[in-house]
Amino acid sequence: MIVGIGQDSHRFLKERTDKKFVIGAVSFDDVPGLDANSDGDVILHAICNAITSISGVPILGGVANEMCIDGITDSKAYVEKALKTLNQTIVHVALSVEAKQPRMQSRSDEIRQSVASILDLKLSQVGLTFTSGDELTDFGKGLGLQCLCILTAQ
Repeated sequence: MIVGIGQDSHRFLKERTDKKFVIGAVSFDDVPGLDANSDGDVILHAICNAITSISGVPILGGVANEMCIDGITDSKAYVEKALKTLNQTIVHVALSVEAKQPRMQSRSDEIRQSVASILDLKLSQVGLTFTSGDELTDFGKGLGLQCLCILTAQ
């Protein structure tokens, strides 16, 4: 068994645009998009970083930046690239999201199913928790959000 850890965070855009808010490849309406070259999907970015911590191949900041320049901003494509660098099989992924907004708990199973599908896992192999952060960080104050990921592979 091997364990990888990843983290990602983004601020919300200050001005409303047509950019959608996406997390775990699930879109939310009435929430500002994230300030990022890509869709800013912190869950998928944290997963990429967890894979990088195992494979040693930097996807975000490297491969993903080149893909953004080519107009590929869907973070699912970055995860697909990261998965190709992994010589192990993912057996579980644990995700923790800190954000004051939006409230995502009611869509937790939808997000988990999306992540499970992307990683070719069963729903039971994807754990997801949310915390508001009690205004102790910028994420808890509603300025953005972050995701921590622990990925177990064998």
